[in-house]
Amino acid sequence: MLLEIKNLHASIEGKEILRGINLSINEGEIHAIMGPNGSGKSTLSAVLTGNPAYEVTDGEVWFRGKNLLSMSPEERSREGLFLSFQYPVEIPGVSMVNFMRSAVNEHRKYRQESALSASDFLKLMREKRSIVELDSKLANRSVNEGFSGGEKKKNEIFQMAMLDPKLSILDETDSGLDIDALRIVAQGVNKLRTPQNSTIVITHYQRLLDYIVPDQVHILYKGRIVKTAGRELAINLEERGYDWIKQEVEE
Repeated sequence: MLLEIKNLHASIEGKEILRGINLSINEGEIHAIMGPNGSGKSTLSAVLTGNPAYEVTDGEVWFRGKNLLSMSPEERSREGLFLSFQYPVEIPGVSMVNFMRSAVNEHRKYRQESALSASDFLKLMREKRSIVELDSKLANRSVNEGFSGGEKKKNEIFQMAMLDPKLSILDETDSGLDIDALRIVAQGVNKLRTPQNSTIVITHYQRLLDYIVPDQVHILYKGRIVKTAGRELAINLEERGYDWIKQEVEE
């Protein structure tokens, strides 16, 4: 089991958002999490990656057999957890090259591997950049500075490729993307898929799942997973909206 979440409850500023999440993910799987606004999708990603604004009030999370909730955000990253942000931030004055080289070598150090030389790192960067068709000029700028929305999302998947995580959480990566950028980002995710890594795709829309085909789809509603099925569940949601889920849960 790569990730196991048991009865997870979490709050922010005293307001409970997650009300008993249970979820198990094996290596090699893609899980989609869908749900209406305010259901707790982004809160779940924030809690898993260690955002200090959220307080876990009950439950357990085990990642690769280790207690995830006892780790700092940095440790979670080094253990192989990656978050692609819904709204990637700009970091003026920090070049992409230095940013990524520092991150990659910190991860290698954690695994007791030697740091990459400058030439080996640039070779790796060129290879991974091509996966999402990221322009070389963008890779030499400050992190996300002057990037369009689509370029920022490509950059997130590029970083994912560089860090080679065990579990990637894509928090509404498709928001604001035109069809071409969506296709490129999704193809990048698919190219990086292996039998050893897994992905959680958080999305409002079924269209992303036309490109990244999930093994399971989970519906999050009022802080709980209320329905789980295959890809057909996402197609059903596209056709019927969330009202039928609300009716089914609240009856």
